[in-house]
Amino acid sequence: MVNYLSPQGLKLLSQELKKLLETERPQVVRAVSEAAAQGDRSENAEYIYGKKRLREIDRRIRHLKKRLENIQVVQKEEISTEVVRFGALITIENTDNGKIQEIQIMGPDEFDPTKGRITHQSPMGRTLLGKKVGDLVAVKGPEGNIEYEVLKIKRPKEF
Repeated sequence: MVNYLSPQGLKLLSQELKKLLETERPQVVRAVSEAAAQGDRSENAEYIYGKKRLREIDRRIRHLKKRLENIQVVQKEEISTEVVRFGALITIENTDNGKIQEIQIMGPDEFDPTKGRITHQSPMGRTLLGKKVGDLVAVKGPEGNIEYEVLKIKRPKEF
């Protein structure tokens, strides 16, 4: 499965991987080695915590490497203003209450609901992909279907 990312998303994931590999992991390995040298490991809290932290770091490294294996970086110029695609900023209106909101379709590595970024795999994201201005879409919510109208599709200023 292709992992879509913005150039900024690629940069952030790459920086995190580099930091884990070059800074955090070596520091934890040193701390675990020092704790192991103190003797009995079964009751050594520093050693036990260090080994746990090392497993967490290694798990995150594997995850990031896997995510970066099969990426497709979407450039701002590739974002359509005619049809909803990855990266697009979409202005939608709830047809029941008239509430207008702006959301952006992103990948799972970049989604942030507090910034209006939803994943293309979410019910809203899947429903909106391929839609045009003026289209009505129904999204299943906890209290039933909610109908939205697509008011505007635009490219983000920063991507």
